Amino acid sequence: MNFPSKLIEDAVTEISRLPGIGKKTALRLALHLLKQHEAHTEALALALTRMRAEVSYCKVCHALADEALCSTCQNPKRDRSIVCVVEDIGDVLAIENTNQYQGIYHVLGGVISPMQGIGPEELNCDGLVERVQQGEIKEVILALSATMEGDTTSFYLGKILAPLGVKMTSIARGIPVGGELEFTDEVTLGRSILTRINYSQE
Repeated sequence: MNFPSKLIEDAVTEISRLPGIGKKTALRLALHLLKQHEAHTEALALALTRMRAEVSYCKVCHALADEALCSTCQNPKRDRSIVCVVEDIGDVLAIENTNQYQGIYHVLGGVISPMQGIGPEELNCDGLVERVQQGEIKEVILALSATMEGDTTSFYLGKILAPLGVKMTSIARGIPVGGELEFTDEVTLGRSILTRINYSQE
């Protein structure tokens, strides 16, 4: 692809690094930004710079946060006796969009995957155990993707949490096997949360 400007080429290269965006789409976005008022482009650049510099992880649940605690952990209306365990931030957003869940979350930061060298020690498993040990949590919902890695992670969590006597459930398998939680439609995901079942390792 030939570019009329090295600066445009550099912009296209960086934009195309985003997931799902190829060179042609990146070029259209770059040309669109050039047509906008300079203030709009500067606002976008500032927003991205601030996001990268200032957004951090909640010290309790590991979701994204602007402060030490995320908005969910700060919300006094959330049911703190139920914690929903998810793989990543996108899963939190997906569940929140169903408007069917009023508990709190725990973001693992991934799933156990020996093939990729990811074990329990790379995930936020210890933090979950510590939260359950505090005694306020009465139910742990395992809301992990219906993949081999997700099932392996659920099995592991069930094993380490069983001695603590907490009720363990998993979302109903309205989620297609092999499907990613983040990309499941809201109706199916909402129904899965409402009809969660007791988790069994058998």
